[in-house]
Amino acid sequence: MGHLVFAGWLFLFLKEKMKYTKATFRLLPDNETNREILIAYLSQLDFESFDETEDTVDAFFPVDKVATRDISACLADVPFQVDFSKEEMPDINWNEEWEKNYFQPLLINNQVLIRAPFHQEYPKAQYEIVIEPNMAFGTGNHETTSLMMEHLSELNLEGQTVLDMGCGTGILGIYASMLGAKSVTAIDIDNWSYEATVENSRLNRISNLTASIGDVKLLQLQRFDVILANIQKNIILQDIERYTSVLDEGGLLIVSGFYENDLEDILGRASELLLTKIEIKERNKWIACAFQK
Repeated sequence: MGHLVFAGWLFLFLKEKMKYTKATFRLLPDNETNREILIAYLSQLDFESFDETEDTVDAFFPVDKVATRDISACLADVPFQVDFSKEEMPDINWNEEWEKNYFQPLLINNQVLIRAPFHQEYPKAQYEIVIEPNMAFGTGNHETTSLMMEHLSELNLEGQTVLDMGCGTGILGIYASMLGAKSVTAIDIDNWSYEATVENSRLNRISNLTASIGDVKLLQLQRFDVILANIQKNIILQDIERYTSVLDEGGLLIVSGFYENDLEDILGRASELLLTKIEIKERNKWIACAFQK
């Protein structure tokens, strides 16, 4: 996915000292469904984060990364009226803003606590994951990450080989290792995510996780007992056949990063690949689905 949650939406942490532009979108009619549709369209461009206010949807990107003509072309396909404007953001220490205002310790399933190194007070739990929240997607605050972790908490991973595709901060792979996985392979196309996964593995003293930069082309002769893919619907549909090809018979594929109205597409493609639906989890219209080969 490559994003962190912000005001209820996906938020890729804005890198300290980088200059950003904000694009503001006003919808007519403005409702929850149309906002979801708009963000789905805009996600095809190189926006790094989205934020919803009462009256607008805002998207953030490094200066000069997204051209006005590309935004206009994207909006031409949206089935309702959208007006937009752009403004350059003031220089702000985004790391400090995030630490002060948005990332709080999180307890999932009364089993695993996720916190940042700067948190001084937090509840105790059976497992504790320390995450630097200033690099990439995955603090557990977003529904998709927490749903994936709930799936993991129900598994016996002792001696299992695990693949975490689109690893973000590495949080899912780190948790899998803590749950007894024999080895974890973490892959992401984003360099920040690679660096975050390496750093967070070090913070949590995880020694059996190998991180790489790339995509499904890296999957060749490896075999996995469990594959985790918290990405986007289109990427899942595009890559699920490759996931299945490296998944051992009887192995589990757990996917998330999409809404409930996208579930039928995911289920249909999984059925074509002879994957059996095991369990579906839902929260605030976000879905995480487990399949068995």
